Amino acid sequence: MSASVEQSPVWISATGCITAFGSAAETHAAMLAGQRALALQPVLGSAGGDPVPLALVPGRSLDETVPPNWIHALMPLAQSVPEAPWGTARFPVFITSSNFGVGSLYAFQQTKHAEHLCYGTPFATVEWMRQKFGWGANVAVLSHACVSAHLGLLLATRAFQTGWAERALVFSFDFVSPFVGGGFHALKILNHEFPAPYAARATGSIGLGDGAAFAVLEKTRPTPGEAFQLNAQSLYNEMHHFTANRADGAGFAACLDPVREFAGDRRVWVKGHGTGTLEAGRLEAETLARLFPGAPLVSWKGSIGHTLGSCGLVELALAAESLRTGKVPGTIGAAGPFFSDQVRTEPFAAGDYDAVLLTSNAFGGAHAACLLSHG
Repeated sequence: MSASVEQSPVWISATGCITAFGSAAETHAAMLAGQRALALQPVLGSAGGDPVPLALVPGRSLDETVPPNWIHALMPLAQSVPEAPWGTARFPVFITSSNFGVGSLYAFQQTKHAEHLCYGTPFATVEWMRQKFGWGANVAVLSHACVSAHLGLLLATRAFQTGWAERALVFSFDFVSPFVGGGFHALKILNHEFPAPYAARATGSIGLGDGAAFAVLEKTRPTPGEAFQLNAQSLYNEMHHFTANRADGAGFAACLDPVREFAGDRRVWVKGHGTGTLEAGRLEAETLARLFPGAPLVSWKGSIGHTLGSCGLVELALAAESLRTGKVPGTIGAAGPFFSDQVRTEPFAAGDYDAVLLTSNAFGGAHAACLLSHG
């Protein structure tokens, strides 16, 4: 399967996120200080289960409520989106997630309380959001595991290329629930150990974190104001296995090659996917070292956890904050030996580089990458 590539640049005029640390600025500052939001908690909330590393928004429990207890975290983020007639014909909204309201659906199965069904499906959750935020009906719903947010960015970009969009909003959210945590725990990649991205160790492990983010996309550079340029977006799906990648790493290379060609001689640093699993971490690190020799590689999931289908947009907001402040947080929670000598564990200066390469990878060999630069 060939890569789906878009090399026409678009501009990001506004972006933001929330994590267990708070806003993009608060999260960025915490990561620069080497802090870890992950903490061991029972995987099933009040129902117990093994302790696993989770990073929840402050004040939110893992147990499902009606309405969902993640709404209080989502509202301030939605209110920070710049005003526009979102959801109308020329101002489309792309909502991405890997889980939507699945925690509420799980709660309904456990309790049989019908109120949970108001939030228990992608359609129900998005319809609630559309009504609450005052968006029109021009809202697309997208879900493709951990590359979901990248898919939203790419389709929003193509809305400009077709000529039917003036501005676009990509909005993504994923909040941890017992259903989600239990699923990863059953696969044994969510276990009692904290994630150590790209570390060559005996056991792989991930952490899960709450996360939501948005980006406002423009076809031309907005003036006045700060803006970031998004270039060379690439998606590739190996369609190889339910969970695994091809053992030779060919899927990583197929996605990254078009971005490498576009980048040319630009000096880049890399915000990798880096969940803390072993085979995927090794394949990603080795491929990046081969295609982008000398480019510093970092992963932030050892700090904020894996924000699932929203990780591409959450980490884009944090990368933009790195470009804005000139300081890039290093990889947190890991110590050598690493799968690549390009892994950085200490903060470094963004000003030494021209752009950042953002990558995300998903179950079954789905890959995504894009290039972000400061306007």
